[in-house]
Parts: sequence; structure tokens; C-alpha cells
Amino acid sequence: MRNVYKLAVAGLHKKAAFRGRSSTIPYGRQWIDEDDIQAVVEVLRSDWLTTGPKVTEFERIVADYSGAEHGVAVNSGTAALHCAMNAAGVGPGDEVIVPPMTFASTVNSVVFQGGTPVFADVDPETLLMDPAEVEQKVTDKTKAIIAVDYAGQPCDFERLREIAATRDVALIDDACHALGAEYKGRKIGTWADMTVFSFHPVKHITTGEGGMVLTQSDEYEKSLRLFRNHGISTDHYQRARQGSWFYEMVDLGFNYRISDIQCALGISQMKKIYDFLQRRRQIAARYDEAFKNIEGVTPLAVRQEVVHAYHLYVVRIDPEKHGKNRDTFFQQLQAKGVGVNVHYIPVYLHPFYQKRFATGPGLCPVAETVYQQIVSLPIFPAMNKNDVERVIRCVETLGGHKLDNGPAEFNKKRQLI
Repeated sequence: MRNVYKLAVAGLHKKAAFRGRSSTIPYGRQWIDEDDIQAVVEVLRSDWLTTGPKVTEFERIVADYSGAEHGVAVNSGTAALHCAMNAAGVGPGDEVIVPPMTFASTVNSVVFQGGTPVFADVDPETLLMDPAEVEQKVTDKTKAIIAVDYAGQPCDFERLREIAATRDVALIDDACHALGAEYKGRKIGTWADMTVFSFHPVKHITTGEGGMVLTQSDEYEKSLRLFRNHGISTDHYQRARQGSWFYEMVDLGFNYRISDIQCALGISQMKKIYDFLQRRRQIAARYDEAFKNIEGVTPLAVRQEVVHAYHLYVVRIDPEKHGKNRDTFFQQLQAKGVGVNVHYIPVYLHPFYQKRFATGPGLCPVAETVYQQIVSLPIFPAMNKNDVERVIRCVETLGGHKLDNGPAEFNKKRQLI
């Protein structure tokens, strides 16, 4: 596989070089090769385009990779989050503790069920949900906790599980950034009651659009499967195998099914997951080395007990030390063809949440402070060496005093005890 991978890298990187120096390097993008295309073509020529055997196969591959008993594939990460909220029994009057530094769909899934989001602030060094904040926000109304593995770094699941178990609430891992990440020697997938993945094109593997919920619970699995298929007890593929037409709708659900076309792509992508992750980590290591001596450009800290999946590579821009604020830094990098992004506006500052839940500035001070400083730099497997060095040169040319920090001092800043 390594030789095949190297050939694929060479081919893709020639295409990347062809973009030219004036083209923009996006912050993330998919990697699609001929094997992926062939896998999709084979399904297009088959009898099953949806709810067929490729869905089951893809579920089993991702669940086995992550160490989970069950995988339930759906048509987006958002759908997966909604399925998880329903399985956890979230409804009107229930509270769900969420972090503010996440994509809106994490919190939207609570609102879909009629629940009330309660925002717990984040750790300033990692932007992960702060367990101490979570503990303070738990009440008798709390039904669940959603932990987000921000940028691809796992949360402190030992503490979060302890809090959830003590208060008898469900723990959901929004691991849409973290396929292949590890916490204390074990892959993300079984630390929470349910774990949610996304397969959007900028994620570690893609199905175009798609998502999955992993769980160890037979009860949760049954609920998840019902909810993704209109609340109907069997799907068409199951009935075809049984030679039966009969079905019953036993609950209210949605059409969150994923197609065999998408799952065929996902199966092919999973064959490259090791190499995809290794390339992301190589790029992150090169960035770490390059930025350790630039004052005012600080990568997020990485906890010692984790293996980071690096969906995002986020730096904080300190305007006093660097000489530029985040917005100027962002605009000037964009002008140089570096497709930076910002992840994220604290969810409760979006107009919908301010109107619906009367949220506003001051709710999570840490999140609001770091939001004004963070920038996501490009990181994806198809970046070649020239792409990576171009990003670094562009960051260096924007200023920031050079520091004489040795590896020991830098690692002390980057690695949390």
C-alpha cells in the first residue's frame, strides 16, 4: 500500500503544482483518486443505489476501525447529531451542555428536539470544553453533554464521563473533527455513549456528504436506525432479503438515509485513512517547527494523552506581540493566496440564538476572547511540500518578532501536562 500511496501522492502533487503560485491554497479539500472513482462506478452499475449492502459494509468498516460495536450511517454529520439527540431522549424542557466553539449544527441538534442548549466555556490553550465549566452547568434538567473534539483533538473524556455518570446524563462525542484521533491509547469511538463523525469533503475521509453514529448500546442502535428511516421498522434491503413487503412505522423519524454510492466512496476512502492521517500530522509538525520562533503566532496546545487527528491547524494571533490583529492577518494571507478560515464564531452570538435564547456577549468570556484571535491555516493530505512552505513563508512575511526559543521551551508551551 505504501508504494501505491507514494505514487498517488506524486500524481496529486503534480496537479497541485500545476495550480500555479498565484492560485489559492484552500484550508481543506478532498482527496479523490481513481480507486475511489471506480468504486462509485461499480455501484452505479449495480442493482442497489441506496439502502443496500454498501451501507452495511461501510458501517462495519468504520465501527471496527474505531473499536465500536455498532455504526449507523446517515446522510450528514448534522443528521448524525440529530439522531443522537433523539436516541438520548432529548425533548422540550431538557437542557444539553454544549461548547460555544463549534459549528452551529452541534447546537442546532439540541434545538431540533426542543431542548435548551447550555453553553460551557472552553480551555484557552486547546479550545476544548472545560470539564470544570461543565460541572458547574449541570442541573436537574440536564439530559446530555455534547463534547466537541475541536480541530481533531479529543476532549478530557475521563473527567467528562465521570461527570455524566455521576449525574446520570448521556455523553455524546461530536467527533466530526476527530476520525482516527486517540485518547489514552484508544481510538475515538467508544469513550462516549454515542460518537458522531462527519464525512464532508474537508474531513479525514469523504462520502461527499455523510455522517455516522457509533455506539456500544443495542438500544441506541435500534433508535438510531429507526430515526434515520422515517421511524419504519425495516428498510427496503432488509425486506428484499426477507422476501417480504410488509413494514410498520413505529415512531416518528426522518429520511436521513445515506446512499450506496456515497458508502462505496467511503469504503474506498477508509483504505487510505492511515496515510491521510499521517500526512496531516506531518504538515502539523512542519508548521509547529516553523512557527515556534515567531512571536504572536501560537498554535493551540496539544494534550500529552492524545493523538491529534488535525482536521484543522489553528493558530492564535496576539496583536500586541505580532503587530497585526486577526482580521488584518486573515485578509493579508487571503490576498497572498492562502485560504485561511476562522473556526468558529461562538454559536450563541449568531442572531438566531440571541433571538431565541436571549444569549449575548459575556456568556463565555474565554471563547469570545480567543474567537477574536484564531485563524485556521491550510492542512489537507494533497498539500505538497511547496504548498506547505508557501503557507509558512506567507505567515513569516506578515511580521512577528523572531524568537530564539529552543525545542524544549516550545514543547513546554505546546504540550499540556
